[in-house]
This record gives sequence, C-alpha cells and structure tokens, in this order.
Amino acid sequence: MSLTTCNVHFSQASDKIVYVSRPLMGQLRLSGKKSILLRLGGETIAAAIKPLKRAGNHLYLSAGVRQSIRIPKPGNVFVQANGDNEIQLGPLVGILTDMIHSSEGYPFGTRSGFIKQVIRSGDRKAFMFGFTPGDINWQQETVNGYFLNAQGGWYRRIVPLPDVIYNRLPNRKAETSAYISAVRERFVKRQIPIFNWSFLNKADVYKLLDNDPEALAHLPESVPNPSSAKIKELLDKHKFLYYKPTGGSLGIGIYRLTYHPRRGYFVRYRRGSENVLVRYSSFQTMMRMLQARLGSRMSSYVAQQGIRLIELDRCPIDFRFHMHKNGSNRWIAAGIGAKKAGRGSVTTHVKNGGSLMTPSQALGRTFGDNADIILDKARRVAVKLSEAIERNYPHRLGELGLDIGIDKSGEVWMFEANAKPGRSIFKLPALRSEGKASVSYIVDHCLYLSRFQGGTGQ
Repeated sequence: MSLTTCNVHFSQASDKIVYVSRPLMGQLRLSGKKSILLRLGGETIAAAIKPLKRAGNHLYLSAGVRQSIRIPKPGNVFVQANGDNEIQLGPLVGILTDMIHSSEGYPFGTRSGFIKQVIRSGDRKAFMFGFTPGDINWQQETVNGYFLNAQGGWYRRIVPLPDVIYNRLPNRKAETSAYISAVRERFVKRQIPIFNWSFLNKADVYKLLDNDPEALAHLPESVPNPSSAKIKELLDKHKFLYYKPTGGSLGIGIYRLTYHPRRGYFVRYRRGSENVLVRYSSFQTMMRMLQARLGSRMSSYVAQQGIRLIELDRCPIDFRFHMHKNGSNRWIAAGIGAKKAGRGSVTTHVKNGGSLMTPSQALGRTFGDNADIILDKARRVAVKLSEAIERNYPHRLGELGLDIGIDKSGEVWMFEANAKPGRSIFKLPALRSEGKASVSYIVDHCLYLSRFQGGTGQ
C-alpha cells in the first residue's frame, strides 16, 4: 500500500480520464498502466489514466470522473494505492449530529461552530462534512453532506457513504431511539467505523469496570438504585456520599449527603439558582425529603462514596481529563482542566458557581514542589482508566471525558466517564492550544480508522 498526499484539480473534460503528474505516478506505482479503479468512500469507478508533465503531486479529474464518483471539491487530500489497480482518495469523514435549533448559517444549531472547527482542522487531509440521519439515502448509499467553502460558509454535496464516522449526536433521547440504533447498525453492517457510539451513564461505567482490578483501585464505591438501608450503611461507613442520577449531566439533580454522629444528617443540593444546605435530625426525615423530591426517579440514582478532595479556600477541586485516541490508536490526555467548586455548591460545575483553572495552578498551591509528580501520576491513571473502559465496552470509543479527583494524600479517583464530553475546559485562555490539539486528535483518529495514514482501522 502506497500512501501520499496530492492536490486534486477539476478539469472541464467530459470523458472519464484521470490525469496524474509524473512524480505521483511513480509514488503510486502507476507507471505504464492505462486504467485504474478510483475509489471514494463506498463508491468505485473505472477510469483511464494519462501522465501529466508537472512537478509535485497533482491529480486532475475530468467532469465525467468526478460526477460519477461524486468528488465533493478540489484541494489537498490523501491518496493511496490499494493494489489491484485501485486508487483511493480521501478519507471521506462524516460528523454525525442533528439539526436541533438550526438556523441560517448554523445548520447544526449550537454545535455548528465545533463541527466547523473539526472540518477546518482536517481540511488539507480529508474530505470532511457534517450530516444528520435524515441526510442519508440508504437505497443509493449516499449522504447529502454539509461542506465548508473557503470563506467558512456551508454548502451541500451528495457524496458516497463515508469511510469513517465521528458520532456527535447531542442528547441521550435521540441516541436511544430505535431509529438511531438502526442507523448505527447499518453503518456497522457496511463495515464503516463509527466511534463514540453513545453516551455512557454512571451505572454502566461502574458495571463495565466491576471486574477490572486495575480500574477498581481508582473507583469510589458506587451502588446503583440503593435501598434506604444501603444508603444508611454507606453513610455510616464513609460519612458522606453523592447521590446522583445515572444519566445526568452538568451536575443537575445531584445531592451530597453527610452524616455527623453528633449533629445528624446534612443535605446539599441545587434549587433553582441557589445552593441549599439542610440539616435533618434523623436518617428517616432525610430520606422522606429525597422521596418527596424525586419519587420514582430514585430508581435511576446511584449512591457514590464521597472522597475528601484537595481544596482551595475551603472549596473542593476536581479535574476534567479530556482523553483522545490519537493517530496511532493510543489514549492521550489532550487537555486537563481544574474545576473549583463554588461556595456551598454540591459540584464544581461553572453553572453552579464553580471556576476553571489550570492543573498547575490548583496542584501548585496544594502539593508545592510535588505538583508535577502528582499530575504525571494522574495522567497515567487517566490513560489506564480509558484503556480499561475501552477494553470492557462493546463498541468503538475515540474520546472520553474523565472526571478525576485527587485526595489529600495524592491518590487518584475517577467519578464519571463521558463518551461525548463537553469542551468547557478549553474556554480557559491557558487551555486554548490544548483545545486545538484536541480537535487535531479527532482528525488523526479518523485517518487511522479509515485506514489512511498507515492505520489498520481494526
């Protein structure tokens, strides 16, 4: 297999001829050949080839060729010789999302800016586009995708089914529908890699890792759908715990339960825009309050051991590790943000009064000269946990957001793992370069999965 980059040009000729510059002919081992099979995504056509006297790697596609195989635009992409006279352009990379709250210039609503960022990052490496499930034509095996022009505007082109799909469907409700499940399975049936299969919920992550000794060493004790007796047992044992919805996000619906043998039971939670702290004289009165507020939703809650995290100004700190599979199919921490809880808040979420800072700022004030050692340890644990989740998860993962805590003795704990992590940590000016690197890792992993850039895609 020969892999290189080339500059694709459109010619006005109507016949099915591909003109190839002599240096590119040599690299793709086409010298002396009269015809090739040209492939894009899931589509292949036969075409005549002719050498072209021009320096550099250039490919000129006649109108007949590009209309038959639906080449979306000229420009720089990869090209590889797959043997048997087949030349493949691409990769053709689709970003799957939906059109909630779309408007002119923002076809994917609030996600349009991020999708635009990913497409721009891969602009000189691949044909990248955004699409929704409704844009797929399964009978013709094509997609009516959204591409970017040089000015940053959107335009649409019908292309073959892509080589790889980055799943950014934005909510759990859409992903759990029978329709979306069928869409994903159709891609799998066609052997098209799709990564970030679905959202993870808290109970699923702990169930996945239940028999993985490496991961268990870094997981607080967690019990899904605990009985009242189990909650009391956990409070007696750990003195405080978090009671949270398995499918929640942004810290919504989380309660912090604390037991003081002499003072009773305390509950912290968020009510509207306020952080609330309530004391109960008995365990029974506390549970009656939770039952009144949550009702049948209690069956979808998890009780999790509380960890005495490091603090700044008496406010707990945790960390978001934004993990990616890179172009070599290895996990790497692309960005790490420290989140300091707001005064009296149950969580460190910014919307609940929390604030962002760099890990060195947080750890430097806590561990002094040992801050770098602690951070390196946390990085290694995050990679180990990502590998464990991937090892035990039945579908392909390429990105994870790990909520990590470090206790006062320097031990590392994982509270949650998200397969569709938010990107709020990259809003911190000090982490903007990490944000760009994060997007580059997405593109590189797409190249790996599509079997370009020397990847096997397995």
